Amino acid sequence: MAKYLYEMFQPSHYDLYLDIDRDKKTIVGKTTVTGQALEAQIALNQKYLKIESVTAGGADVPFTVDDANEKFDITLPAAGETTLTIAYSAPLTDSMMGIYPSYYTVDGQKKELIGTQFESTAARQAFPGVDEPEAKATFDVAIKFDEKPEDIIIANMPEKKVKNGVHYFDTTLRMSTYLIAFAFGDMQKKLTKTKSGVEIGVFATKAHQPKELDFALDIAKRAIEFYEDFYQTKYPLPHSYQLGLPDFSAGAMENWGLVTYREAAILIDPDNTSLSVKQYVATVITHELAHQWFGDLVTMKWWDDLWLNESFANMMEYLSVDALQPDWRIWELYQVAEVPAALQRDATDGVQSVHVSVEDPADIDSVFDGAIVYAKGSRMLVMVRALLGDEKLRKGLKAYFDAHKFGNAKGADLWQALGDASGLDVGAIMNSWLEQPGYPVVSAKVVNGKLTLSQKQFFIGEGKDVGRQWQIPLESNYAEAPQIMKDKEIVLGEYADLRAKEGKPFRLNVGNNSHFIVKYDDALLADILKDADQLDPTTKLQLIQDTRLQAEAGVTTYAAVVPLLKRFKDSQSNIVNTAIYQAARQLRKFVAPDSAEEKQLKAFYNQLSAGQYARLGLTEKAGESVDDQLTRNWILGAAGYAENPDTIAQEHELFQQHADDVASLPASARTAILANETEHFSSTQLADQLLDAYRKAVDPSVKSALAQALPASDDEAVLKQIIALYKDPDTIKPQDLRSWYRGVLANPKGEQLAWDWLRDNWGWLNETVGGDMEFTTYITVTAGVFRTQQRLDEFKAFFEPKIDVPGLGREIKMDTSVITSRVALIQSQQATVNQAVADALK
Repeated sequence: MAKYLYEMFQPSHYDLYLDIDRDKKTIVGKTTVTGQALEAQIALNQKYLKIESVTAGGADVPFTVDDANEKFDITLPAAGETTLTIAYSAPLTDSMMGIYPSYYTVDGQKKELIGTQFESTAARQAFPGVDEPEAKATFDVAIKFDEKPEDIIIANMPEKKVKNGVHYFDTTLRMSTYLIAFAFGDMQKKLTKTKSGVEIGVFATKAHQPKELDFALDIAKRAIEFYEDFYQTKYPLPHSYQLGLPDFSAGAMENWGLVTYREAAILIDPDNTSLSVKQYVATVITHELAHQWFGDLVTMKWWDDLWLNESFANMMEYLSVDALQPDWRIWELYQVAEVPAALQRDATDGVQSVHVSVEDPADIDSVFDGAIVYAKGSRMLVMVRALLGDEKLRKGLKAYFDAHKFGNAKGADLWQALGDASGLDVGAIMNSWLEQPGYPVVSAKVVNGKLTLSQKQFFIGEGKDVGRQWQIPLESNYAEAPQIMKDKEIVLGEYADLRAKEGKPFRLNVGNNSHFIVKYDDALLADILKDADQLDPTTKLQLIQDTRLQAEAGVTTYAAVVPLLKRFKDSQSNIVNTAIYQAARQLRKFVAPDSAEEKQLKAFYNQLSAGQYARLGLTEKAGESVDDQLTRNWILGAAGYAENPDTIAQEHELFQQHADDVASLPASARTAILANETEHFSSTQLADQLLDAYRKAVDPSVKSALAQALPASDDEAVLKQIIALYKDPDTIKPQDLRSWYRGVLANPKGEQLAWDWLRDNWGWLNETVGGDMEFTTYITVTAGVFRTQQRLDEFKAFFEPKIDVPGLGREIKMDTSVITSRVALIQSQQATVNQAVADALK
């Protein structure tokens, strides 16, 4: 058999007819597909379909179903232009893949909304076809369903007519199967139009207040307008609909013309939502709308270039939000959200490269490694943008869209377009970053009076140095440093002369846009730190970030991180405070729960946060800066861990004032207030009250705050009560289960309970969410908590027998390595780190 089905049969047009019955949970379908058969023996994809008949040119043809390979083989009379008609039936499943129901409640009445999720290979669960990204075709979609008077239906394209209860939609543009989407049920909507006439819509269930749709409508409209201008390419469809689905596995999905979202990623209460949630929703919407061109109009040829879609959209979400809301300084969020994730993950030996070969469809989901495909990949493109500038970037992108629209492309095609626009060999620079895993640490030191730079691969934990080299955009503040460092070692000249000439400390990676970290020798570092308080926020962030990563690697120790945290603790920059508390959180692995060392660490947390808490207070003030709004969350979290008595009392008092309606708690402090209550005033009565509030909550950010706070309870009976609800979808939806699992696991009082639950219920979990790209993250979050030899042994005993399960092997190997290096790090650094904390308190 040919490697790809597209090499045997190339579809040009589909007529899809689907008859969906919600009550019976059945799909009855008929697909007519026209295309070019390159040989007489062809195959189409199917999964869970019961194929009733196959005709070619009106006559029955023989077929055999191959469930193991998710296809069915067809024997045609001859190769050539062919029209196939396939009649079939399929179940409507609850897996959040394919065509599936979402469940919700309005006024105590249970309802459902039917939606779709076809990426990466779930379209074959809905209709037979060549379910590969390169197999682009046009589609006519017709849907019949058990319609009720209040129901509406939406799809990629506008509806053109309804006849005999069948809804017919306009023919799509040429597109990949995984981007087809539709939804129906009792929905509310808000519509507007862009300057160029594109209809923008936001759709949600009627469980929500209409005002919750306004923010998304505004962002979506302005984002489409921004992208049309930036890409210099018109949005090619008549509408851009955004739909919030009550059950949704990922964050959102870029279906062409009908983007689907988790409700938490699109719906906002404008009267009581924190700035950080607004930023999250805005970046998700702009990410998905960036894909309407980059991913949908031009699509990767095969899944090995998935990173191209995701990395690009990940960069564009920040670039566009920065244009739409410049007051948010959204690139600062990029520095503390994407960058640390990429640097941490990419330093583990065995990590995938950004561009990774993938053949088996079962392995496609395993290449959705967020820290690499999204975060590291977007850093590569941020690096390219810094090298090219926006004018050349836009020129190259326009050429790329013009050359490949309605078709497919590879990474090399983008580099060619950007290279032609800029005159730089973009491909040569990018390949060193994309085709090999990891990144370098650049050592800057004065050797025999000369300023010398050298690069080598940076590892956290065990790592085999195989001599990898990168083309590194150095972004130095000294003119003598080259734009790109290609060699293992370079000498910049006599340091004393350079220092005198430049008149400032030597720096690399100014702006933190390049994917490497810096190890300055003691003299160079002392020079930078001499006027540390005058440093810009990004430089302070880098000093903490690079020192922390080198401590993780054992190049230095966390004892070197402690004084930096103390030194910068009064900063009013959110990114500095985020870096401080991200690093401070890592100190917690060196102390045992309820030990003298933990008591000491809590005192250190108090030393870090008390002044900021006094300055900021518990709740937002009118006219507060963006930095203060975003910093408060970190300060409240730190004050909570420190068990600051004033904080505990004030949060308890505020909770009691809002106990009857937790949704009315101020959004900026809601999570901290609820966590304070469950940690210090826990009872089964409180748990019952908060669980009831969780079930009834409609605002996704209220649900999120409750889901974070309840597992923080210090009462084992409450934790057992929560775990007993893991399989109750009326309380904890499968889409939210992982965060509830991690919450209890990360609580020292719940770690054993949650770990036992996972091992006892792995089979159930696999059946419930196993077909979904988020499934492997249960392994990731487990590894993120474990820190002892005993837990490492248990982790290996449970997961190593599953290494050969498609899609799981890479994650199991990576996470075994992550825990192994953490255990070794704690053993080697525990004493020095705890001593450094003690010294900081003197």
